[in-house]
Amino acid sequence: MSKSQAIEDYAKAVYVLSADREGLVPTGEVAARLGVTPATATAMLQKLAELGFAEYVPYKGVALTPAGERVALEVIRHHRLIEAFLAEALGMPHDRVHAEAEVLEHYISEDLEALIAAKLGEPSHDPHGNPIPGPDLLPPTTPPGATA
Repeated sequence: MSKSQAIEDYAKAVYVLSADREGLVPTGEVAARLGVTPATATAMLQKLAELGFAEYVPYKGVALTPAGERVALEVIRHHRLIEAFLAEALGMPHDRVHAEAEVLEHYISEDLEALIAAKLGEPSHDPHGNPIPGPDLLPPTTPPGATA
């Protein structure tokens, strides 16, 4: 099943927002993180639920399913590997890598992901100190941070 950039962005936002809490992530927090209206966030979170990536409870919030967590971890892995590559291999300043990775994270193949990881020696953290999920897409052992 193909995933859209929006699905990846919403899954990633819910994952990051859920890192320091138990239970559901309020829809308003997802909307604020993504810079959209609560109504827009609600519609997209309902779509994630329809696709099996989230459990959405009206007026309460959202939680990712295991499938949704894998989507989030995959895009976070891409993002953080791209940040590491841009900083280490290309010498891009750390304060610029995040914005570039936000765009590129949706477009790299799994083959390119593997090549970047190998080229960098399978890094465990991005330039900001956030842990990079492994190729097995298991959650990092430390919180995902707010920059992915």
